[in-house]
Amino acid sequence: MQTIEVNGLVFEEYLSAENIAEIVGNVAERINTDYTGKEPLFICVLNGAFMYASDLFKKITLPSEITFVRLKSYEGTATTGEVKILTPLTMDIQGRDVIIIEDIVDTGLTMHGFMHQLRGMGANSVELTSFLFKPEALKYADATPKYIGLEIPTKFVLGYGLDFDEKGRNLPALYVLRS
Repeated sequence: MQTIEVNGLVFEEYLSAENIAEIVGNVAERINTDYTGKEPLFICVLNGAFMYASDLFKKITLPSEITFVRLKSYEGTATTGEVKILTPLTMDIQGRDVIIIEDIVDTGLTMHGFMHQLRGMGANSVELTSFLFKPEALKYADATPKYIGLEIPTKFVLGYGLDFDEKGRNLPALYVLRS
């Protein structure tokens, strides 16, 4: 099994780039089917979801648009309990079918707050796709993604957009911290 070292910690390969491509293709198929006849607006949550969003959006066959936001729900290592939009939306979502693209959902705090804000802005519908989902860590049931790439245990992962102190985002595979 391939291993890498990041900031002194050892990570083992969890998903290959080929496995990731297959997972993303399956999510795209479900979205394409569910949104037939609609023109969804995808909102990518930066920084972590940029790789997933790029691969997913390439496989979306519907007329659609994509935009980007940056969110913050913590100060240092502690949660503030509220979601701040650091880079706001640049388009009107009134009456739009919105699909948020996230890299990973664990407790759901950030998505719980963000989805609530989007509904308040008049979106017709708000759904969530997350490449990874940690159901055991979920604290906000309304932040459960509708389109899940893969459910994983509550282990620390990096690669494919996910980072460890801003390192490892560029890895094409997904790695898990060696126990």
